[in-house]
Parts: sequence; C-alpha cells; structure tokens
Amino acid sequence: MPIKKIYLFLFTLTHCITMQAQDKLALDPKLEVAASFDPYRPIGVSVTSNNRLFVSFPKQNKDYQYGLTEIKNGKRHPYPDAEWNISGSETIHFVNVQDIFVDALDYLWVLDSKPSSTGSIFGPSGTATVGQFKLLKINTHTNQIEHTYTFHDLDKAKSGLNDVRIDLEKNLAYLSDPGQAAIIILDLNTGNSRKVLENSPFTLADPELVISYSGVAMRNQEGKPFLSNVNGIALTHDFEYLYFKPINKNHLYRIATKYLADTALSQPELQHKVEDMGYVGVTHGLLADHNNNIYLTTSVDYSIKYLSPDGQLHTLVQDPRILWPDSLGIGGNGYLYFSCAQLSRDPQWNNGVNRVELPYHVFKVKVPN
Repeated sequence: MPIKKIYLFLFTLTHCITMQAQDKLALDPKLEVAASFDPYRPIGVSVTSNNRLFVSFPKQNKDYQYGLTEIKNGKRHPYPDAEWNISGSETIHFVNVQDIFVDALDYLWVLDSKPSSTGSIFGPSGTATVGQFKLLKINTHTNQIEHTYTFHDLDKAKSGLNDVRIDLEKNLAYLSDPGQAAIIILDLNTGNSRKVLENSPFTLADPELVISYSGVAMRNQEGKPFLSNVNGIALTHDFEYLYFKPINKNHLYRIATKYLADTALSQPELQHKVEDMGYVGVTHGLLADHNNNIYLTTSVDYSIKYLSPDGQLHTLVQDPRILWPDSLGIGGNGYLYFSCAQLSRDPQWNNGVNRVELPYHVFKVKVPN
C-alpha cells in the first residue's frame, strides 16, 4: 500500500478514536444555546450589564457576512450599522474583527485586527503581508463610535493583535500580540503604544507542547503543529491584575497592572514582577468576573474551567458540544456566554477534510454566585 494511503488510513482511524472519546461525554443540562450561526464562525463575544449580546466574526473564508453583530432574539444584526460591515476603506469599514470587550461602563471596544503573515497564530502563509489594526470605542447607549486608535507605532510587519482588555483606572488598553510574543500597552490618552514582556518565558509558546485531542495531534499536512504565543488575557474588575498565557503553555501567569503602567521599569524588571499561577492546561480565551474568578476556555477536554481566588481550578461545564471554546462575556443576568470556533475541526488540521459540525454556536451557562 502506498505511504500516502497508509497515512490517510491511520489519520482516519485516529480521528474515529477521537470522535468516540467525544461521544462518551454526556450532554450537560446546564449548557444552553444562546444563538446559532450556520455557517458563520463566531469568535469575539461580549455582553453589557443589561444583557445586550455582541458577537464578532472573522473574515477567514467564503462563509462571511458581517464582522460585528448584535444578537436580538437569536438573530444577527450588523453593528453599529450595515455600512461598517461592508467592504471598503479600512478607516471606516471592518477588515477582520478579532476581539470585542465591554468595559465596566458598558462601552464596547472592537479590535479590528488583520495579522501580518508572520503575526498569524497559524504561522507564515508564504506570502509577505503587512497587518492592519485599529481599536474602536463604541458607546452602546448611543451606538456611536467615539474614538478610533490606529496603532501608528506598532510593528505591522510582525504583529497579530488578538485580545483586548480596558483599564479604566489608568486609561490603558492591554492587548495580547502572539505575533510578537508580547503584551501591547496602548495609552488611551495619547494613542501611543508600548511592547512589554516580548519573547519572555511567559509569552512564548512551548514548541514541545503539541495540542492533542484524545491522542490525535493537531498538525497540518506538513506535520507542523498548531502553535500560539500569548493569546488569552483577563483583567480583574479592580484593574489590579492582568492574567495571560500562550495557548501552547500549561501555566497561567499574572502581573500587577501598576507595573505595566510604570514606564520606568526595564524589561528584565518587568519579568521579575510576573507571577506563576500554576497549572491550568491548554486554554484559549480568559475572562475575570466580579468575584475574581478567572474563566478559561479549554478545548482539549470540551470544558470551561475557572480559577478561584484560593488558587483552586474548577470545572464549570463539560460537554461534547464545546468545540474550541474561544471568547467569553458575562451579562448582568449571571450567565457566562462563549463562542465555539471549532478551529481544530478545520481542513488545515484534518488532512484536508472539513470536520466542522454546523451550526456554529454561542453557548451560555450560569456562573457561580
């Protein structure tokens, strides 16, 4: 039998084993479908205090319609209007909405981030491209854009801005940049940015940590594994700590924001301020609640976990439908909302076979009191 056919047989066999492991999980009645998007892939999720649900969609493939939406009665509505969601000049239209975040005053921050070819978490595409980035501040009371930040001093040939959190106390935005393996700090007063913790042990992916699903490694057809540097970030509600980690890293880290705001500290000094919060496993998105629980989306065992203030790791919900849980938001109704992007089901990681289970979903689950 030709080697290619043998490889295909082994891949199919291991995939069947993975599906059987997933099928052994029971459906959790606590998990509710908040909205479905056949065939549009949701990424960013955030919720206002009065439970307005916003969901963003990356421009990754042919199944694309809107970059940013508000969900009303389970249906998508382009936000802040239809014009922003059509093709056109990058200054007044969305290019690739990557992350969204509702701050403590219910402003919606929209990270429109098209990574450079080297900044993509999927690795170089073979064609050199420069990234396009902007951050929008939207007043959800008026549905008007109040400010746009353009990252004029960012290295757009390397960057791949991924997640954003807003520190209202210091008037700073913190962004993860897996392309540069760094945290970007944006001064919301001046529009200037700084890069910190670049290529540190806390922001670099571990190349030896290959993500696997029931023993099946997530590799492309060239055998290269999925690899992402610093990705998910979470800011506590008192603005005191920023939590962060690469996807391909088992430990969670945090740093006091007073150190991030201190421009006099050198990079080595900043690294010494980072705290290791212990083992949490492979995770994607992060979010903090009012009780200082840190929620972590975990795809390898189809779960959402949270780290409580006492340092204990808990499972909030585990369900076979939780396929690559990504971004999270908490509403005033006590529900945690999160997207399931199903990234590991893409043909790129499945020998050219599309394993995505339509429709895509945003789920919700009650958080601890």
